[in-house]
Amino acid sequence: MLPRTPQGITQWLWVLLVALLPLILGLPLLAWQAERSLQAQSAREVTLAVQQVTTILDNAANAARALAPLAGVDCADATLPLREQVTRNPYVRSTSLVAANRLYCSSLYGPFDEGFSLENYTDGRLRLFAADAVTPGRPLLVYREAAAGGSALATVDGQHLANALAAAEADAHMLLQVGPAWMTAQGLVDSAPLPRFASGQAQAASGRYPFSVYAGYDQPAPWHRLLGGYPTLALLAALGVAAGVVCYRQQRRAGSPRQELGRALDAGEFVPFFQTVVASTDGACTGAEVLMRWRHPRDGLVRPDLFIPYAEACGLIVPMTRSLMRQAAAALAPVAHSLEDGFHVGINVAAAHCRDPSLVADCEAFLAMFPPGRIQLVLELTERELVTPAPETLELFGRLRAMGVRIALDDFGTGHSSLSYLHQFRVDYLKIDQSFVAMIGSQALSRHILDSIIELCAKLELGVVAEGVETEEQQRYLAGHGVGYLQGYLFARPMPADVFLSHVRACRLHRVPVPLVSAAELG
Repeated sequence: MLPRTPQGITQWLWVLLVALLPLILGLPLLAWQAERSLQAQSAREVTLAVQQVTTILDNAANAARALAPLAGVDCADATLPLREQVTRNPYVRSTSLVAANRLYCSSLYGPFDEGFSLENYTDGRLRLFAADAVTPGRPLLVYREAAAGGSALATVDGQHLANALAAAEADAHMLLQVGPAWMTAQGLVDSAPLPRFASGQAQAASGRYPFSVYAGYDQPAPWHRLLGGYPTLALLAALGVAAGVVCYRQQRRAGSPRQELGRALDAGEFVPFFQTVVASTDGACTGAEVLMRWRHPRDGLVRPDLFIPYAEACGLIVPMTRSLMRQAAAALAPVAHSLEDGFHVGINVAAAHCRDPSLVADCEAFLAMFPPGRIQLVLELTERELVTPAPETLELFGRLRAMGVRIALDDFGTGHSSLSYLHQFRVDYLKIDQSFVAMIGSQALSRHILDSIIELCAKLELGVVAEGVETEEQQRYLAGHGVGYLQGYLFARPMPADVFLSHVRACRLHRVPVPLVSAAELG
């Protein structure tokens, strides 16, 4: 309540005036600065997205160029090369051949017959469209390579493109445009006029392929950011130091995703979850994959697919993985005596970590927590980024192997992990993607590909781990075809360390798969 004396009223008026004056004088400058900041942020995001989409299309172009000389060749002779290019090139979902204006051969179906027209291909090379019969509701991007006998096509699943567009800030949007068609980070494709953003708009075009990326914000001007991100400006004169503290906290809360990830890393919010890996013969627990989860103080448990890609893009994935390894070792070390010798512990490492010499020290520190031979550390190469066989990378892998660390290729068979890895690196295990396991008993083509992968591993004397096993039919099929290790909800869901250790003890007692861990047990 305001004082009723004239002197008191005057004082409050001065307080009000001083409190409002910085806002009145500074708001136009802040608005201009905020708009410049939004534009700079959008420019960085579209540049990164163009680089990511260009990398994806490089793989599609490699596949199409390799197949172009086969245009017009009989499909029976071309089917195997078509499928080989899908396996060898990351991000390539399928390949096809065109001759006499007919699409006559596909890596998915073999012989095929469908009309083909260049009308919808931008620059004769790219076509973006909403979906097809195989992936309803999911967009596709097709790269075309012309040849004397026709042309070769390489198709990219729109989910890869959506992932590249999803790196924008929470209140920003990015669009990929190919000719008149454009798509959003949610996978929606439209041919209407490209929408205009209210503020912070930026655009970047690829120098190699006919596509562009746009980014911006829906809210008009930067007023919403000023009001939402700096609510204490009007109180600076009246509140003094207290207002500065509140402003600091508010700005921290409204900071960039990188700042939020850095804050969470400092606060120890990234924690390990464990999912058991069992032997296919008797169900014995032979190891576990360590998975990262984010225990957010406000949003609860956050899935890794919502933060790992951005952690990789902003350079925080290495310290996050290092913290995960330390926590996993600290959780397992006290019960190391109860684990069987050679207990496998798999940890995902990104491409950035494979170029960092500190990975050797991280693995040494992990293994030093256990008696020699008790733990078999397995580094799983993730599919989000390609690991290039640079000399320093090969030397690093050699040092790791000398320490007894093993290498696994994660999600093999989806087009993310390339067959070139098997040639460039010494690999010990392949992890078959759950999409192939899920099709056991339903799709003959996928089963044939699965059988081929298993046969390839046997010839190369590689260990095989099948991911995503959810039914007993899948378990029987995989065990009957020589897959040594299984992982999936049929045996256990990812779980915190304390629940995992109880689960391992149960596995040792029963020597058979135990029931699923309930949500109540996970807490």
